[in-house]
Amino acid sequence: MKDCIPLTDLKMNMTAKICFLNCSDHIKRRFLDLGIIPDTPITPIFKSIPGDPIAYEVRGSLLAIREKDSKNIFVCVT
Repeated sequence: MKDCIPLTDLKMNMTAKICFLNCSDHIKRRFLDLGIIPDTPITPIFKSIPGDPIAYEVRGSLLAIREKDSKNIFVCVT
């Protein structure tokens, strides 16, 4: 059984697949343009010194995502 959790709850260097995006259409479109789409693996790689944003590896690229945005991305862990 898979559990969906907010991306903010994913531990560092743990890979999960994106389940769904729970945000406005404007932000959702931006995420989709960046490759943050359902069934895509995503891994938190490192935090900035203050802890926000966090760099995530998605489709071979590193993306810095703020906590206020990453809490709206839900991932499935096994």
